[in-house]
Amino acid sequence: MWIEAETTELNQIDEYKWFIDKGVGYNPGSDYKHIRVHMVYAVKYDGRHNARLVAGGHLTETPIDSVYSSVVSLRGVRLLAFIGELNDLKIWLTDIGNAYLETCTKEKVYIIAGPEFGDREGHVLIILKALHGLHSSGLRWSEHFADVLREMGYFTSKCEKDIWMRDCGDHYKYIAAYVDDLMIASKDPDSIIKILMEKYHFKLKGTGPTDFHLGCDFFRDEEGVLCYAPKKYIEKILENYRQIYGTWPKPATSPLTTGDHPELDTSELLNEDDQKIYQSLIGAL
Repeated sequence: MWIEAETTELNQIDEYKWFIDKGVGYNPGSDYKHIRVHMVYAVKYDGRHNARLVAGGHLTETPIDSVYSSVVSLRGVRLLAFIGELNDLKIWLTDIGNAYLETCTKEKVYIIAGPEFGDREGHVLIILKALHGLHSSGLRWSEHFADVLREMGYFTSKCEKDIWMRDCGDHYKYIAAYVDDLMIASKDPDSIIKILMEKYHFKLKGTGPTDFHLGCDFFRDEEGVLCYAPKKYIEKILENYRQIYGTWPKPATSPLTTGDHPELDTSELLNEDDQKIYQSLIGAL
């Protein structure tokens, strides 16, 4: 699965034209910084294996100008789902594949290709696209996608700049952007999807009615009311606990043990391995 994921990612190199191949021995000049790239791996919530080629941005100078790019807040996502329900809108999700490669970088960087690049091994490749890992890539993508949405007739909410709205006369339709993850609230979300794919040639995946977004499950109760809760996330941390200790955690009504006095605790400190387990459990909570 990992080999297939890597192959898929490397095949994007030519499709997105993310570099200029200058051949062996080329000197880009002092304006350009030599960096490295590496793979970062992840298993998605639905089991998909993902490999992403990431630039070593830590090897470049920190930009003087701000490279901050915002994302919609979790509160904004809840509000959008609530507004969608109140106005009988369909709430869909979609994920823009290789979003950063849709835009160009302004950073002057290059790599020397390794054996994973096949017959390009040893070639000097000047990076054109906003690879993950570069300081400014998030901002470059955010600017590009904002231009697309403005061209589609959307404007930003005064409440949250990453919730985009379009006036349809008797209602608004909305797009909330969390980098490349979009939540759409519209009477006809399929028409928005078609524009993004056919006019702007975005490669969308995971498109359809909202069921899981930003770590939370969306589902309807027995009365048909839309609900929001991190079910899969809770199941995951419970399973992690069971794998560590061989048993399920005990039910508790409070995070503190009754009658406990931590200031009087004289038990021994955790060793290094147990410290990591404790930090992992607390971080998950």
